[in-house]
Amino acid sequence: MAKKSKGNRFQIILECTEHKASGLPGTSRYMTQKNKKNTPGRLELKKYNRIMKKVTLHKEIK
Repeated sequence: MAKKSKGNRFQIILECTEHKASGLPGTSRYMTQKNKKNTPGRLELKKYNRIMKKVTLHKEIK
């Protein structure tokens, strides 16, 4: 049985910036976790966008 985490890890949502700016329908979002103690700022990762069929920059949203 898994333990409940008591640390600084929180679930976040990453959303594609290029897709949002292009105005195409749909969104490319990924869910992941980050440690707020080690990474206090907004997270930016390059992830694959299935709709645009290429790797794009995804930024953390609220």
